[in-house]
Amino acid sequence: MSIAIRPKATPKARSTSRSSAVPRSLTRPKLAAPTPPSLMPQALLATLLDHSQHGIMGLDDELRIRFANKALASMFPCRPLHTGQALAAALPATELLALAGQSLALCEPHSTRFTVEGASTEGQGERHFFAQVTPLQASAGGGLSLMIYDITEEVLTERIRSDFVTNASHELRTPLTLINGYIETLQGGLVKSVPAMQRCLEVMEKHSKRMLRLIEDMLTISRFEGIDAQLKCESFQLRHCVEDVLEHLTPLIAQRQPEIVLEFPSTGSLIYGDRFYWDQILTNLIENALKENAQPGLRITIAGQWSESGCQVTVSDNGVGIPAEDLPFVFKRFFRCAKHHSSSVKGTGLGLSIVKRAIEAHGGTIHLTSVPGVATSFVMRVPTSS
Repeated sequence: MSIAIRPKATPKARSTSRSSAVPRSLTRPKLAAPTPPSLMPQALLATLLDHSQHGIMGLDDELRIRFANKALASMFPCRPLHTGQALAAALPATELLALAGQSLALCEPHSTRFTVEGASTEGQGERHFFAQVTPLQASAGGGLSLMIYDITEEVLTERIRSDFVTNASHELRTPLTLINGYIETLQGGLVKSVPAMQRCLEVMEKHSKRMLRLIEDMLTISRFEGIDAQLKCESFQLRHCVEDVLEHLTPLIAQRQPEIVLEFPSTGSLIYGDRFYWDQILTNLIENALKENAQPGLRITIAGQWSESGCQVTVSDNGVGIPAEDLPFVFKRFFRCAKHHSSSVKGTGLGLSIVKRAIEAHGGTIHLTSVPGVATSFVMRVPTSS
């Protein structure tokens, strides 16, 4: 809202020379000078520092704590911080003590990275930090300021990206090497009979399809993690989607001869989501159950339950299951469990990673339970509408 201020009527003034006019600078409103941090009220300064997302600590010349903000205390909850506490006893990193001593002795800023095991309240996991130490002027009381940044997410993201490139290169190199070997064999005229040549072509076709599947899976994951991860959502019957997937997997189903049970409400199975990605979710889960269980007697159940809050979809089987030690890692890229028969079951290692990301893209969650030889269940919960 703007307010118009009308100037007061003034009597006509006599003309004056330029030299007698009032300078413009004298008519400007005077702005208050910013308050130096040293003169700022201690309570206000502490409040401002506590609102920082990074850890901030003030140390005296003997490397004892003068101040520590809330963010720093939350980074190391297992070690309560208090004024007067020695830095060596406050933070679990010998690198910091050496860094602070060096900065204090040379009167110059220094920085370093360090890692702490079990920095969380659960006492598990590995946390990565970046620390910067800066000497304070005598007018500020001397000592040091210590800034600590939690860079765990950045480090893990870079590690995942590096591992992904390494694993993808390995997964592509293996079939390419086999295909190249068969090409050289055919070019060298070493294959004389038609059956042997047919066998070479079949192997080449098999591994070329595996490479295509791997590339498609990699592109799918890339889309979920990129800016173009938007879903093309619509309402559709989930049971129809399951039936289409089973039809697509007919050759594998005919080979394994499992009992397949569909449990959906008679009132319908309407869901709101991207049909393309739901095809991939169900294909990966059902195909995994078929490929991992070659023994007779396999039973696969696909069930759906609807409520006002959302939909629960469960894909379960009574096959070999997943060992307990592998459960935390099954959704990681290129991870393959069931090492006892992994040599005969070749996939891209990306299927379950795609399933998890697709469910999360729909605003849902996925939970896995497995008792080897008894039951393995993937339970997905998603909202039924936008």
